[in-house]
Amino acid sequence: MEIIQDLIVNKTQEDSWDTILHAILEKFSCTTGTIHFIHPADGLLHISSHAGIPEHILPMVEKIPVGKGIAGAAAEKKEAVEICNLQSDTSGVAKPAAKDTKVSGSVAVPILHHDGSLLGTLGIGKFEPYSFTSEEKDALTELASAIGAAA
Repeated sequence: MEIIQDLIVNKTQEDSWDTILHAILEKFSCTTGTIHFIHPADGLLHISSHAGIPEHILPMVEKIPVGKGIAGAAAEKKEAVEICNLQSDTSGVAKPAAKDTKVSGSVAVPILHHDGSLLGTLGIGKFEPYSFTSEEKDALTELASAIGAAA
């Protein structure tokens, strides 16, 4: 975890969020992930980095309204939003196309500025059903806070 925080803290303009996202995915043994940032012009979450997202799904996750989908719900609530099994979920939180990713266990956390304002979201997922522990969600939230400080 410390290595990932060092990557985030020492990120330069030339560094890619992809490197950080891949390190996070490895840490949590996940196969898919996204980092979205709020775009000031339209207030939507714009994808900044992604891994494991099928090409045909990318157009649907490039721009996400706050409050829509897992990332949008995490942004709106400013707290972790988790779905243990996206493939059988009926809560209505996830967009219908999210099932096309074949991801089951997923969680998204907000990326917040030090003043508490929303900057974006960090989301990760596994292909198998999975309930993230409170410790895992806390660790992911901590990494999102570091991203917020570095953004």
